Amino acid sequence: MPDDRKSRLLRPETLTAVGIIIAAAAFLFPTADLRPISALLPAAMLVGLIVLSVLLLIGDQRHAAQGEAAQTIAKSWRRVIGAFCLIFAYALGCDFLGFYPSTIVVIPLVAWVFGFRNPLGLFAATVIVVGAIWLIFDFGMSQDFPVGRLWQN
Repeated sequence: MPDDRKSRLLRPETLTAVGIIIAAAAFLFPTADLRPISALLPAAMLVGLIVLSVLLLIGDQRHAAQGEAAQTIAKSWRRVIGAFCLIFAYALGCDFLGFYPSTIVVIPLVAWVFGFRNPLGLFAATVIVVGAIWLIFDFGMSQDFPVGRLWQN
Protein backbone atom coordinates (compact mmCIF):
# COMPACT_ATOMS: atom_id res chain seq x y z
CA MET A 1 0.00 0.00 0.00
CA PRO A 2 1.49 3.36 -0.96
CA ASP A 3 2.44 5.64 1.92
CA ASP A 4 -0.09 8.31 0.82
CA ARG A 5 -2.93 5.79 0.83
CA LYS A 6 -1.83 4.45 4.21
CA SER A 7 -1.77 7.94 5.74
CA ARG A 8 -5.28 8.57 4.38
CA LEU A 9 -6.56 5.59 6.34
CA LEU A 10 -4.89 6.74 9.56
CA ARG A 11 -6.61 10.13 9.67
CA PRO A 12 -8.39 10.66 13.03
CA GLU A 13 -11.87 11.15 11.53
CA THR A 14 -11.46 8.07 9.33
CA LEU A 15 -10.34 5.94 12.27
CA THR A 16 -13.22 7.28 14.38
CA ALA A 17 -15.76 6.54 11.66
CA VAL A 18 -14.45 3.01 11.13
CA GLY A 19 -14.43 2.38 14.90
CA ILE A 20 -18.01 3.59 15.28
CA ILE A 21 -19.16 1.46 12.33
CA ILE A 22 -17.55 -1.66 13.81
CA ALA A 23 -18.89 -1.01 17.34
CA ALA A 24 -22.41 -0.15 16.16
CA ALA A 25 -22.53 -3.22 13.90
CA ALA A 26 -21.37 -5.41 16.79
CA PHE A 27 -24.11 -4.02 19.04
CA LEU A 28 -26.69 -4.37 16.27
CA PHE A 29 -26.54 -8.18 16.23
CA PRO A 30 -27.87 -8.68 19.80
CA THR A 31 -30.96 -6.62 18.96
CA ALA A 32 -32.15 -9.56 16.85
CA ASP A 33 -32.74 -11.49 20.09
CA LEU A 34 -35.05 -8.80 21.48
CA ARG A 35 -38.77 -8.50 20.93
CA PRO A 36 -39.42 -6.35 17.83
CA ILE A 37 -40.94 -3.49 19.83
CA SER A 38 -38.00 -3.54 22.25
CA ALA A 39 -35.44 -3.74 19.46
CA LEU A 40 -36.87 -0.83 17.50
CA LEU A 41 -35.15 2.05 19.32
CA PRO A 42 -31.68 0.52 19.78
CA ALA A 43 -31.63 -0.86 16.24
CA ALA A 44 -32.74 2.47 14.76
CA MET A 45 -30.11 4.36 16.76
CA LEU A 46 -27.36 1.93 15.79
CA VAL A 47 -28.30 2.05 12.11
CA GLY A 48 -28.33 5.85 12.37
CA LEU A 49 -24.84 5.77 13.88
CA ILE A 50 -23.62 3.57 11.05
CA VAL A 51 -25.12 5.86 8.40
CA LEU A 52 -23.67 8.99 9.99
CA SER A 53 -20.27 7.29 10.36
CA VAL A 54 -20.27 6.29 6.71
CA LEU A 55 -21.01 9.92 5.80
CA LEU A 56 -18.15 11.04 8.06
CA LEU A 57 -15.83 8.50 6.44
CA ILE A 58 -16.76 9.61 2.91
CA GLY A 59 -16.38 13.27 3.80
CA ASP A 60 -13.00 12.77 5.44
CA GLN A 61 -11.70 10.74 2.53
CA ARG A 62 -12.84 13.47 0.11
CA HIS A 63 -10.87 16.01 2.14
CA ALA A 64 -7.86 13.67 2.11
CA ALA A 65 -8.13 13.28 -1.68
CA GLN A 66 -8.03 17.07 -2.02
CA GLY A 67 -4.84 17.14 0.06
CA GLU A 68 -6.34 18.86 3.07
CA ALA A 69 -4.57 18.26 6.38
CA ALA A 70 -6.28 16.02 8.88
CA GLN A 71 -8.02 17.80 11.72
CA THR A 72 -7.84 16.60 15.28
CA ILE A 73 -10.96 14.96 16.64
CA ALA A 74 -11.02 17.00 19.80
CA LYS A 75 -9.32 20.12 20.95
CA SER A 76 -9.15 18.72 24.48
CA TRP A 77 -8.28 15.06 24.98
CA ARG A 78 -9.45 15.34 28.60
CA ARG A 79 -12.95 16.13 27.40
CA VAL A 80 -12.98 13.05 25.17
CA ILE A 81 -11.76 10.80 27.97
CA GLY A 82 -14.28 12.40 30.32
CA ALA A 83 -17.09 11.69 27.85
CA PHE A 84 -16.11 8.02 27.67
CA CYS A 85 -15.92 7.87 31.47
CA LEU A 86 -19.42 9.40 31.68
CA ILE A 87 -20.75 6.79 29.25
CA PHE A 88 -19.18 4.01 31.31
CA ALA A 89 -20.53 5.48 34.57
CA TYR A 90 -23.99 5.82 33.00
CA ALA A 91 -23.97 2.16 31.94
CA LEU A 92 -22.99 1.13 35.47
CA GLY A 93 -25.59 3.48 36.92
CA CYS A 94 -28.32 1.96 34.76
CA ASP A 95 -27.27 -1.51 35.88
CA PHE A 96 -27.15 -0.74 39.60
CA LEU A 97 -29.50 2.23 40.14
CA GLY A 98 -31.84 1.87 37.16
CA PHE A 99 -32.52 3.76 33.96
CA TYR A 100 -34.53 6.70 35.27
CA PRO A 101 -32.34 7.72 38.26
CA SER A 102 -29.19 7.42 36.14
CA THR A 103 -30.68 9.40 33.27
CA ILE A 104 -31.93 12.13 35.62
CA VAL A 105 -28.37 12.56 36.90
CA VAL A 106 -26.50 12.15 33.60
CA ILE A 107 -28.44 14.58 31.38
CA PRO A 108 -27.65 17.72 33.39
CA LEU A 109 -24.17 16.45 34.25
CA VAL A 110 -23.20 15.98 30.60
CA ALA A 111 -24.68 19.36 29.66
CA TRP A 112 -22.79 21.00 32.55
CA VAL A 113 -19.49 19.34 31.60
CA PHE A 114 -19.87 20.52 28.00
CA GLY A 115 -20.50 24.12 29.02
CA PHE A 116 -24.25 24.63 29.49
CA ARG A 117 -24.57 26.25 32.91
CA ASN A 118 -28.14 27.61 33.08
CA PRO A 119 -29.82 25.77 36.01
CA LEU A 120 -33.33 26.38 34.69
CA GLY A 121 -32.30 25.11 31.25
CA LEU A 122 -30.66 22.04 32.78
CA PHE A 123 -33.80 21.30 34.76
CA ALA A 124 -36.06 21.84 31.75
CA ALA A 125 -33.93 19.64 29.48
CA THR A 126 -33.91 16.85 32.05
CA VAL A 127 -37.67 17.00 32.60
CA ILE A 128 -38.40 17.15 28.86
CA VAL A 129 -36.07 14.28 27.88
CA VAL A 130 -36.96 11.96 30.76
CA GLY A 131 -40.64 12.85 30.47
CA ALA A 132 -40.67 12.18 26.72
CA ILE A 133 -38.93 8.84 27.23
CA TRP A 134 -41.44 7.90 29.91
CA LEU A 135 -44.45 9.01 27.83
CA ILE A 136 -43.36 7.29 24.64
CA PHE A 137 -41.79 4.08 25.87
CA ASP A 138 -43.05 3.37 29.37
CA PHE A 139 -46.56 4.78 29.15
CA GLY A 140 -47.27 4.56 25.40
CA MET A 141 -45.48 1.33 24.48
CA SER A 142 -45.48 -0.39 27.91
CA GLN A 143 -41.75 -0.99 27.78
CA ASP A 144 -39.91 -1.58 31.02
CA PHE A 145 -36.51 -0.01 31.53
CA PRO A 146 -33.87 -1.49 33.82
CA VAL A 147 -34.85 -1.02 37.46
CA GLY A 148 -31.37 -1.57 38.84
CA ARG A 149 -29.87 -4.33 40.90
CA LEU A 150 -30.09 -2.31 44.11
CA TRP A 151 -33.90 -2.04 43.91
CA GLN A 152 -34.73 -5.56 42.72
CA ASN A 153 -36.10 -8.10 45.20
